[in-house]
Amino acid sequence: MNATSTSEPFSSPGEAGPGREARPRVLLVEDDGKIAQEVAEELESRGFAVRHAETGPAGLAAALAETFDVMVVDRMLPELDGLTLIETLRGRQVSSPVLVLSALSAVDDRVSGLKAGGDDYLTKPFAMEELAARLEALMRRPNNTRETMLHVGPLSMDLIERTVTRDGQPIDLLPREFRLLEYLMRRPNQVLTRTMLLEDVWNYRFIPQTNLVDVHIGKLRRKIDDPAGVPLIHSIRGTGFMLRVPE
Repeated sequence: MNATSTSEPFSSPGEAGPGREARPRVLLVEDDGKIAQEVAEELESRGFAVRHAETGPAGLAAALAETFDVMVVDRMLPELDGLTLIETLRGRQVSSPVLVLSALSAVDDRVSGLKAGGDDYLTKPFAMEELAARLEALMRRPNNTRETMLHVGPLSMDLIERTVTRDGQPIDLLPREFRLLEYLMRRPNQVLTRTMLLEDVWNYRFIPQTNLVDVHIGKLRRKIDDPAGVPLIHSIRGTGFMLRVPE
């Protein structure tokens, strides 16, 4: 980081210089210095401009003083917790999309994060690739629209109620199956390798020799694919899988 300030441990400019476009501006509110540094460096390497705040009050002040394309807020913050911070921002009509980071992974914790005004929820530990992909997806959403539903072809997923339907018919999924399907639905028509799925859905930091992904994909197929209709999950030989949207 080249730029520093007294209010944030590190930051980088997002303004456009001569002959270049402005970089997407991210507010990162995270009290763990090591995690914050790693996230900031990764995001900046991907073209984001990052401003960091260590506490809830510092994050609140930054979000009210400046406009950010997207925010990353840790749930457990000193002085002002992340959910209260988000609720306060929504009450002040700050509509920038927010990704909540948390070590709490229970369904109730995710629901609380979304109901507080968060737009997405990512549990620690996480893969940097997924964090960046989720931020890019948040910035592609229409302005002033909080996505609590995913729709891909005949599939609908309610991220707050944690329910899935196909053509209006409910599908009962286990927590891991739900997370796997959410990952697929956020990336329709994209080839997803087994390595990507192991790292981002299972949070593996090493890639064991296992058929874990294939087993869970098989179970998910049996639940969401209509035997009499067009299949949604496709195997890409030698590579991985794809959730293909019917035309």
